[in-house]
Order: sequence, then C-alpha cells, then structure tokens
Amino acid sequence: FENIGTDYGMIMAVLGGDDAGGGVIWAPQVIEDAKDHGLVLSQKGKLYGTAQGQGLPAGDIPMPVLTPQELVAFPELSVQDLVPNHVARYWDMVAFADPAPAKIIGEGAMLPDRPGFEVEFITQCTRFEDLERFDQADVIMPVRGHWRLHYEGGSTVLNPGDTASVPEHMPHRLAPAMSGACAAFRIRKTADPAGPTWKGN
Repeated sequence: FENIGTDYGMIMAVLGGDDAGGGVIWAPQVIEDAKDHGLVLSQKGKLYGTAQGQGLPAGDIPMPVLTPQELVAFPELSVQDLVPNHVARYWDMVAFADPAPAKIIGEGAMLPDRPGFEVEFITQCTRFEDLERFDQADVIMPVRGHWRLHYEGGSTVLNPGDTASVPEHMPHRLAPAMSGACAAFRIRKTADPAGPTWKGN
C-alpha cells in the first residue's frame, strides 16, 4: 500500500477470530517487496525488521512463498469485479452513516461477506442509543476526529488511529468529542466461520 495523497493516511486490518496473523495468506510479491524494505515475515505471522537488527527467533522460519500450483487456487479479480464488490469509498460510507450506522462488511452490507465479523461505519451524523450493550466485544477504530467513549464508571477520549475493545455485555455509549467531522469503524464478531469470500445464497 502507498499513500498517494497529501493527508495523513492509515491502514487498519480486521483479521477476525483466532486466525489473526498466522491465518493470512500472503501473495509472493508482498513477501518479496517486504524483503526490499528490510522486513521478514515469519511462518507464525510476525514481522521482523532486519534493518533494525531483528532476526527470527529459534524455531521460526520465513513465511514460505506460494508455489505457482498453489497460486492457481486463488482467483485474479478484474477491476470490474474488484471495485463494486470489494471497495467501499469513504464518501459513500459517510453518506450511508446518516442517520443509522452504515453496514460496510456483513450480510446485506455494502461489501456483502460473512467472514466471522461485521463492520459498521459511523460519523457525527449517526444517531446513537443512550447506552448500548452487545453479546460480543465492540471494537471501535476512529479514523477521523475525536470520540468520547462513555461507560459505567467513567469515559475516555479516542483519537484517530486508536483502537478500543469494549467487553461484551458492558453498557457504553459513543459520541463525538468535538464539533466538525468525525468518523469511526465498529467491528463485532459473528457466529460465521472464517473461510472463502461469501457470495450469497
């Protein structure tokens, strides 16, 4: 990934479940590009900076590169398939987040999929309940502006790039902590198992 704009940019990944890190399949080009930047990805899914003198610990080896035979099992998406089905544009998400949270990833969402979690997008225009509680942890990842997370016994401010995980069943409320534009992602686990991209019934 490369930030091609003039503003600050960030990348946030939602890997889901217990497959985080080690469950990611890396394209050969990604592993080769990482080497060019002094980075080595281990088979256990951890990244080591060789330029900083880091080495792989005993018992760990570099992530093996997929063979040409293994690569055949992965589809190559055309632009016509990629953009409408796998890209959610920021201003579209902003528009859909008024007045209710925009469903970004999930069944019936902008990007229909069932990867074991759902992603919502909220802004300062989203209407919130006084207090919410969920059966799963509520993970909040602000991308713009500052948010105040209220919970029983206190509150805290969340800034762009922060990540907060509210335990399941804990009553809480999220609200903008400033005037102007605010945006954040909310992620919650579902009962769906991780697997290939869900394409509907």
